[in-house]
Amino acid sequence: AAAGLSYVGAYVINTYKSYDNFLQDKYALLPAVIIICVAVVMFIIGLIGCCATFRESRVGLGLFLAIILVIFIAEVSAFVLGFVYREKVKTDVQGTMRSVFEKYDGKNSESKFVDYLQEQLHCCGVKNYSDWTTTQWFNSTGNNSVPQSCCQQEAKNCTGHLDQPQEL
Repeated sequence: AAAGLSYVGAYVINTYKSYDNFLQDKYALLPAVIIICVAVVMFIIGLIGCCATFRESRVGLGLFLAIILVIFIAEVSAFVLGFVYREKVKTDVQGTMRSVFEKYDGKNSESKFVDYLQEQLHCCGVKNYSDWTTTQWFNSTGNNSVPQSCCQQEAKNCTGHLDQPQEL
């Protein structure tokens, strides 16, 4: 279990590098660091449990049980906090995404990242393609279209025009 959690934490940290433009909050990596710390603690607790079992130590097994109960309480607390603050996280991420979309000009590195993200996640805008209508890029181009990265991969002749929403 500790090895699995370590892998998940490392994967999240590695994946963060691809999406750091959207996750500008300094606490965005905190869950991954916590996961890795929990993995280290689980490994140590597992060793304590194995040693206590091997030596048939009542004190060691009692300590192991107490630690497992503390971990269970921490997990329940983390679940409740995650449930309570899910809307705040959603709002913060959407706000950051909107600010990145506002900086879109089709040429800078953030624009390339937005295009990459939309292509990889098969999405357009923060919620949908209509989010583009409020950006500076949309108003400056004046062609009533969204970036080509909004086009569905199956749509061969997609131009990004809003009069063809089925291709977006």
